[in-house]
Amino acid sequence: MSIVFAVVALVLALIAFRIYRGTKHLKRAAFIREYVFPQGLLARLAARRPTLTLKEQQLVLRGLRKFFLCNLMAKGAFVSMPSKAVDELWHEFILFTKHYNTFCDQAFGRFLHHTPAVVLSSQKIADAGLRRTWWYACKDETINPLKPTRLPLLFALDAKLNLADGFHYVPDCGK
Repeated sequence: MSIVFAVVALVLALIAFRIYRGTKHLKRAAFIREYVFPQGLLARLAARRPTLTLKEQQLVLRGLRKFFLCNLMAKGAFVSMPSKAVDELWHEFILFTKHYNTFCDQAFGRFLHHTPAVVLSSQKIADAGLRRTWWYACKDETINPLKPTRLPLLFALDAKLNLADGFHYVPDCGK
């Protein structure tokens, strides 16, 4: 009888933990979606990319949110950055060190380090990170990642902004 009680107690504890973790994940996602970035952040992007309009800068900011959501959904697994513009904005955000640290604590429960592609140990790791980003970006925008009809914002942004030095993708590499 005590074994049955212990098993039931364990199952209930696991269910409670999953509910707690799911609730925490939802709160973190809401935090990322609603976070008010520090004043002056878009001005720093404008200094880097003076041809971007305010509307385009805000689109890059939206892309940064989506990248952070991909990181959250990946639960600590490495995700790669598919947008040059978003990466530049992320660099600028990191320079607001106190804001960035507080954001990371609230959004991820840990500091989110920026790992430049050139220091990754292999192209295989970078490619896996990009595929992971693709999967979560598609899921976030209700796109079938296996049969996409369009690109998610993170993958479409640099082409949309006409960045000559940006990353450009197509929805289906097989076409």
